[in-house]
Amino acid sequence: MLSEKIQRIMMGSLLTVILYLFNIQEIMIASYLLTAVIMLVFVWAVFDFCPSLWVLRKILKEEKCQVVSVSKES
Repeated sequence: MLSEKIQRIMMGSLLTVILYLFNIQEIMIASYLLTAVIMLVFVWAVFDFCPSLWVLRKILKEEKCQVVSVSKES
């Protein structure tokens, strides 16, 4: 799904920004952002609910599709 790809790109970008902030010695800001990312990942792991995916699906109006298989009878 599109929202999952966007979410992965956003998480990778945010981790890159956090790494940059650590490199330029902005330790406090980087620590707060990294804590937020870690909390989101723990929520996702424990409750199988990703808040960022939920928000993206609402913004993009993306619903979970169910694939229905149709068997052709001859």
